[in-house]
Amino acid sequence: MEDVFKSCEQNMDKAIKSLEKNFSKLRTGRASTSLVDDVVVQYYNTPTPLNQLASISIPDSRTIAIQPWDRNSFGDVEKAIMKSDLGLNPVNDGKVIRINIPALTEDRRKDLVKIAKKNTEDAKIVIRNARREANETLKKMKNDKAATEDDLHKGQEKTQELTDAYVMKADALLAEKEKEIMEL
Repeated sequence: MEDVFKSCEQNMDKAIKSLEKNFSKLRTGRASTSLVDDVVVQYYNTPTPLNQLASISIPDSRTIAIQPWDRNSFGDVEKAIMKSDLGLNPVNDGKVIRINIPALTEDRRKDLVKIAKKNTEDAKIVIRNARREANETLKKMKNDKAATEDDLHKGQEKTQELTDAYVMKADALLAEKEKEIMEL
């Protein structure tokens, strides 16, 4: 039975980690290096992650500074940023590529909150699916006489406690992200 709970908890944990990763990509009014984590640059005709070609820093709350190590890659890095779905315009001064993060409009903030809520709901679905799988496994164990009726009920209660705890984590992450998005 412990294996069932461990597997269930691992699946729920993956859902929370995925939610955190999705939230890190949601653009708030602040600069964050995670915004450019998924940018892939065509470097000598090879798709290469941006963080392997340049140092990325945050000089202030509204600017991302990207300093490619190879001077010849500036144009490629700029193109990759413009092609990405970030909607950001890089500024190249020959030494550093700067990306200014514009302040968000009220409508855009509301859209981002909707996206955050959808991501949270998707994570909750994964959590509930993990609960369902665990409960099905427990019922199968009872039918195979590997567990008693009492074990089944205790197992289902423990699975429900796990589910409640992870749903609360997801809701807490959403509340935090919502606050961050709506902050001026």
